Amino acid sequence: MARELVSLQYLRPPLHISRQFLNLSSPPLTLNLRPKPPQNPIFIRTDSHRNKTSADDNGIPAEDVKTIAKFKSRHNYIRVIEVSRKTNHPLAGSRLLLLDNPGNIHSISFLLKTLTDSYFDVFATLPPIIPPGPIGILGFGAGSTARLILELYPPEIAVHGWELDPSVIDVGREFFGLSKLERDHKDRIFINIGDALNASVKTGFSGILVDLFSKGSVIKELQDPQVWEDLKSRLRYRGRIMVNVGGKCVEAEDSDRDGALVMEETLRVMSQVFGDKLFVLTLGNGNDSSVALTGDLPDLDAWKKRLPRSELRSYVDMWIPYREFCLRY
Repeated sequence: MARELVSLQYLRPPLHISRQFLNLSSPPLTLNLRPKPPQNPIFIRTDSHRNKTSADDNGIPAEDVKTIAKFKSRHNYIRVIEVSRKTNHPLAGSRLLLLDNPGNIHSISFLLKTLTDSYFDVFATLPPIIPPGPIGILGFGAGSTARLILELYPPEIAVHGWELDPSVIDVGREFFGLSKLERDHKDRIFINIGDALNASVKTGFSGILVDLFSKGSVIKELQDPQVWEDLKSRLRYRGRIMVNVGGKCVEAEDSDRDGALVMEETLRVMSQVFGDKLFVLTLGNGNDSSVALTGDLPDLDAWKKRLPRSELRSYVDMWIPYREFCLRY
């Protein structure tokens, strides 16, 4: 792991993690945890960082971060990294799935806690505001979203996940406890390998969670209104879609795929399909990922009361109409 440079976004509490990335560098080789864009820098402490200012004293020692898997699949450059529980950092005890080149976080799990203090937790607020029925997860990763829903909500809620890369599912089973999740909830979790945009169930989805990135960017198909028309048609009556639309923090391999511009275009085409029934939540100080929600804005007090964990309630008040979002950002 001393041969890799890790760049992870860090925002003070709660910790909000968007699509983050791993940069490979040439010697001198150090591990460097820092936000993107720069904010409250956190550095991995190595000999080459001894001249850093006191603002960097919260760094993670290089020996407290290690790579436990690294290989190339047909679709991805896959890495699994682990942060020691002993280190003094919000990511202590976490295991991260990094994909793409230079590398984006697609899953996060902690050994000793359920919530992730990231947009995955926002996804976990969806069940109370949708009708009964299956929830689709498009872009399953190693199962972070599925784990939250299955562990926090009653057994009548089932998830159907789609992941393009079977190697990602293999990694989830090997390193992220996905096999145990499948055993413990065998009648509630169904994983499909294939194009997530073809996802469907016979009775329709009560909710769809969309987390589709490729090469560090929200996939291009999500800037096509017809795709949203198709997804909307697969919902049950009063069903909703919640989407990670990225944002300023996202850096794609293709420099033309600016994270903020891609987010804006994705939201713009969604507004063509959903009109005024589109709301946006932005994590952090406007520099982290944004999440979109379709449908009428729910009764916020009722929504909060139905959430299984009090820590999730703070997200409810963060939603604003898309039109207002355009004026703010």
